Amino acid sequence: MLYLDTSLLVAALTNETRTPVVQQWLEEQDPGELAASDWVVTEFSSALSIKLRSGQIGPAHRADALALFTSLCRDSLNVVSVSRSDFLLAARFADQHQLDLRAGDALHVAICAARGAALCTLDRRLSDAGSAVGVKTTLL
Repeated sequence: MLYLDTSLLVAALTNETRTPVVQQWLEEQDPGELAASDWVVTEFSSALSIKLRSGQIGPAHRADALALFTSLCRDSLNVVSVSRSDFLLAARFADQHQLDLRAGDALHVAICAARGAALCTLDRRLSDAGSAVGVKTTLL
C-alpha cells in the first residue's frame, strides 16, 4: 500500500512547483495500491482553505480541486479510517521529540506503521521521521 499524504495530494491537484513531478509519479503507480486516510481528507480541505485565504488560489480553483479530490477518493484511493489505536501510536511518535513531528504528521506516520504502508510525501521532515521509526518512505 502506498499512503499518499496531504502534501502530495495538494500538489497533484493544485498548481505548485512540484505538480508535474507528482502527477507523473502518480500516473506510474498501480491505482489499486494507492491509499489515503480520513485524516488526509480533513487536512486537504484545510490546505485548500489556507491557499484560498492567502490568495494562492481563487474560489473556482478551490472548488475544482475539492471536486477532483472527492472523485479521487471515491474512485481511485483506498481511504482508511483512523482508529483510536492510530491516535495512541501517533502520541507515542510525537513523544519522541527528536523526530520533530507535529501531531498531524505523527498521525500520518502512525497510520502507515499500523498498516505496513509506505509513506509517500513531499515533506522531507516527515519522510525522515517515518524512516526513523521503521516506516518505508518515498520522498518525491
